[in-house]
Amino acid sequence: MFDNFLNLDIEPALRNRILQTILIGFVVWLINKISLKLIYRGDALELRRQYHYRKFIEYTSFIIGILIIGNLWIGNFHSVTTFLGLLSAGIAIALKDIFVNIAGWAFIYLRKPFDVGDRIQIGEVQGDVIDLRLFQFSLLEIGNWVDADQSTGRVIHVPNGKVFMDAQANYSTGFNYIWNEQNIYITLRSDFKKTKEILLDILNTHLQEDLKKAEKVFRKAKQDHLIVYKQFTPMIFTKITERGVQLSMRYLCDPKKRRMFEHAITESILERLGPENNIRLAYPTSTVLLHQDKVHPETNPNR
Repeated sequence: MFDNFLNLDIEPALRNRILQTILIGFVVWLINKISLKLIYRGDALELRRQYHYRKFIEYTSFIIGILIIGNLWIGNFHSVTTFLGLLSAGIAIALKDIFVNIAGWAFIYLRKPFDVGDRIQIGEVQGDVIDLRLFQFSLLEIGNWVDADQSTGRVIHVPNGKVFMDAQANYSTGFNYIWNEQNIYITLRSDFKKTKEILLDILNTHLQEDLKKAEKVFRKAKQDHLIVYKQFTPMIFTKITERGVQLSMRYLCDPKKRRMFEHAITESILERLGPENNIRLAYPTSTVLLHQDKVHPETNPNR
């Protein structure tokens, strides 16, 4: 096959350029593969660092290959700077959306509004960042039809240009804890003070270790952000509603552990409140009144 290519009626200069292009592509591919094997040798590096090294090598080798091949085929360009300038102008005019996505990719890598492994919300989409690419980033979706920020299993691909157009929330940087609220209802005749004591004891038992971590994270975060919290310990707020007395438990937790905490706290509440005679959980009820029809004396069988 290679001999047939050499025997084709092609100008020698054109044939040499084609061969050089193939050779450059093969060399870039080979360097990329060897570098990746060296990166993933052993388990010394963290997964996030391995990911960034892999992406750096892929993009660097691709850009170098494009520059060399472009300089090879376009002989009128006397400098790489001129080539890059004209290339950028062409992209800006003809491929506006692609250019915006590339600018978004540069913004993500330089300013780091989020990174791989972070849990974010951008626009209406929420999820864990699992990949960053030149034109888009990928999220493992959470929420939607699934409760308590659990994964749906879907991978959402978001154009990088969205970072310039949509508001973003990062749950994993700065102060990476959220205030979660969990409500229960008890009847008006229940001992609400005793119920609050039991709930506070349950919250402190489950959240003790995480609260210590939250305070350390807060001390570090307030050096960069104006965050003011007067209280880190769980709080319970009382409110009378049509269902009964609403007790709102408010506490700090890791957003990725929110459902786990709600599950553990709920089970503890059911176990602790069950034996209490003066505490009753309130829930919607319906009362049905049945009116017995009057029986006509002539048809009354007991007459």
